Order: sequence, then structure tokens, then C-alpha cells
Amino acid sequence: MASMQTAVEQIRTALSSAYPVIVLVGPEESRLENLVARFANAARPEPLQVVTWNCADGFGSGGPDGATGDPDPLEALAWVADEGTRGLYIFKDLESYFDNPRVVRRLRDTAIKIRNTGRFLFLMVPHAELPPTLRPLSYIVVSMFPDESELRTTVTAYLKPRNAGPEIIGRLVTALKGMSLIEVEHLLIRLLARHERFDDDFFTEVLAEKEQITRKEGILEFVPPSEGLDDIGGLDQLKTWVQERSGLFTAEARAAGLPLPKGILLMGMSGCGKSLAVKVIAQEWKLPLFRLDMNLVFAGVHGSPEWVFHRALQAVEAVAPAVLWIDEIEMGVAGYHEGQTGALTRIFSSFLTWMQEHRAEVFVAATANRINLLPAEIIRKGRFDQVFFVDLPNQEERKAILEIHLRRQGMNPANYDLILLSSATRGWNGAEIEQAVISARITAHAKGSEPTQNDLLRTFGKIIPLSKTMSEQLKAIRSWAKTRALPATTPEKLDL
Repeated sequence: MASMQTAVEQIRTALSSAYPVIVLVGPEESRLENLVARFANAARPEPLQVVTWNCADGFGSGGPDGATGDPDPLEALAWVADEGTRGLYIFKDLESYFDNPRVVRRLRDTAIKIRNTGRFLFLMVPHAELPPTLRPLSYIVVSMFPDESELRTTVTAYLKPRNAGPEIIGRLVTALKGMSLIEVEHLLIRLLARHERFDDDFFTEVLAEKEQITRKEGILEFVPPSEGLDDIGGLDQLKTWVQERSGLFTAEARAAGLPLPKGILLMGMSGCGKSLAVKVIAQEWKLPLFRLDMNLVFAGVHGSPEWVFHRALQAVEAVAPAVLWIDEIEMGVAGYHEGQTGALTRIFSSFLTWMQEHRAEVFVAATANRINLLPAEIIRKGRFDQVFFVDLPNQEERKAILEIHLRRQGMNPANYDLILLSSATRGWNGAEIEQAVISARITAHAKGSEPTQNDLLRTFGKIIPLSKTMSEQLKAIRSWAKTRALPATTPEKLDL
């Protein structure tokens, strides 16, 4: 795929292959013009001229001798074919004339005439759709966003007065991927004026800026960073897995050739911390988190489900490196059966192919509650790096969860018997524990007192946990996951 190469590598390949027409696909004309100028200046035995045409000014007042200022594309292309000398000729706006057979004919004839003459046509277009007759003569260069070397040059220039070290520059370059150079420059100007140090607040603002890119699409929801590893009670095996991979999305890891993780699937009952774990992964790895709602994909508000899903994948690739959170993934694949046709099957098939083959630095974190609805293909190795089963918390985990939520509610855990309270919440999930603590605090506040241990116990007695109302489903989920997933908590630590 072209996107696997940098723009410079693609242009070099096109020129060395002597394609007469090189199509530059990307939103930033000035950046692409600078790339073309770099090749012109580096040409041997002498630099090549760069001539630019657009539909408003033609070749302009600063054009080459003899070149017409007439914006007529037929005249401009004829001049390049008949009178142009060795050089690189940039044509903007020409895609507006692709429905005109005379212009397409003249463009094709010009391309044939300038082959192997040291003249090259560069077409700047917003998309890669070309008339069929031009395709054999063309090489398409896709450069939607600046590559790492371009970003590094810009970042280094702006951070030079601050004497930023290579580690800070490398981290910032990684965080800025998926943004145009114009967006990068405006962001750095603003942040450098507001921040004296390159601390977590500085980088949090950098990641939040990527929300603007996905907001234009209206499909992905940016989830601000919040929770860290200390906000999860238990799940020791999952935590270890996350910590071991915390440095893989850095420039150092890429230089060392370390493979990037593709994704993780978290399965289990509702309220056990799957969504929290996804947020923690993004926070621990210092990556922006974007949530894809499968219900929104199928709602039809933004177009056909296949097109919406495809756009969502394109949007998250544009802001990579990033974490793509697919919440309740079973909603998007439930009802899929091999051999069927329709939107669901096409979405499922395209998603599996993308998971297997995509090269963008996108980590997929999927959560599922009704795991029996998941087809076997989705948990096959090669798509997700690991499949974790998140069970109900054991006693030690319930103690940790209680401690976390007591602190969040301004209550000192040392004033409570956590062993007794964790025993009283046996069979509860984390969400139920959280709501019980909140409810006890509200009740105590209504009485004008601080919540006591008895207040907590009385509140606990009024709650029927999901594990009791859905005991049969819990048994089925545990049985299903026993041989298909790795427990998020070390098995020896599970309640018997």
C-alpha cells in the first residue's frame, strides 16, 4: 500500500520509474509543493525548474518565459507539451476538468509526449479518482498527513529555543501524527505560550487536539484521559500485560523494530471494569482514545452502515497512533453467519480483514458482554493479541475497589473494616460497589452526618447484585470463557 511509504519515498519511486504524470493526493498544497521543490533542487547535473499552474491565474506572472497566463487548461497543457523544457510542472485544480473529454484527451497526449524528456506533470488532487485512460501513465502518491521526518523538522524548529531533549521531541512527534503541518504549527504556538514545561498537562492538550479531527467526521467520540492503573482494583494479569507494552508506541521502540500490539478483547459481565480498563490502557500508553458506537454505525444517521464503518476506520488511522474503543462489539456482529450477505456481513468481513492487515498505529480495544454472540472468527489469533475474561472481583479486589471509591467520596478507608465490607459484597461487580458507596454517602448527608460502617452495611443490604438475578447467564459466560480467554485476574486469586 502507498500509505506504508512516506511521501518522499513515493515521489522518488515515481520519478525513478519515469511516470510522466505523478498524482499528489493530500489536503496541504504548500507542503506537497515543498516536497516537489526538494526533488527539483536535488536534481543532477543541475536543479530543475518548478512551474505551477492553477485555474485562476494560469502559470501566473512569475511563470516561465513564453508561458501563457491564460487559465485555460488546454492551452497550459499544450504549452508544456510543445514548448516546456526539463522541469517539474505542478497543476492544481485539474480534477475539476476530468469530466471534460477534451481536457482528458489533451492531458493524455501531453503525458505521452513528455515521457522520458525530463518533464513531469504533478497533479494536486483531493482524491485519487482518475479517468481510466490516464491510469497507465500515472503514479499516485498518497500523502494525507506529514510523515515523521517532516514532523520532526517542524517540532525541532519550534522547540529549539526551549532546549528540548530528543526524548521530548520524539514523544511530541508521536503525539502529533495525523495532524497537518498547519495544525501542528498553530498548536505548538499556542501550547508553548501557555506552558513552561513539557509535563503531562502539555501532552494531554496535544492529545485532546486530535478531537478536532474526529469531530469533523462526527462518527468517533474522543474520550478524554482520566483513569490510571491505580484506579483499577485487581485484574493483575491484565495490568501486567498493559505495563509490559507501555513503551511500544514510542520512537525508540520503532527504531528497535519491536512489533506493535494490534488489539485486545475484554469479555465478561456488565459492570466488571472492562470500559475502565480500556481507558486505563490509553492513559498508560499516552495515546488518545476514540470510541466507536456500533449502534450509531447501524443507525443510518451518517449514511449506509458500510460507509460509516469504513469512514470510522479511515478517521482513526488519520489520527494514529491511537486506541480505538469498540464498545459492545457483539452488537456489530450479532446475527452474523458465514455465507450470509448484507450490510452486517460486509462490515464484519471488512473489520476482520482490517484487523489482520492494517499497518496504521491503531490499537483496537473491544469490549463484549454477551460473549456467546461472538463468532469464532473474531477471537482467532492474529486479530487480537489477547482475549481476556473479566470475572466478578474476588475478595482482595473488592477491598481495593472499596478503597478507591471511599477515597473518591471523601471518606477515609482507614475508618472502615474493609475485610467485613468486602465479605458483605461477595458476588458484586465493581459498578455495584461504586453505587452502594455513593448511595450510603447521600443517605448520610441527608441525615446531616458522615457515613458510618453501619450506613454502608444497611445500603449493601438493599442491593441485589447482578450475579444473583443473572446467575444462569454468569455460569454460561464462565463456562464459555474457560477455554477461550485468559483470566484478567490470576486464577489462584479467584474466590472459590
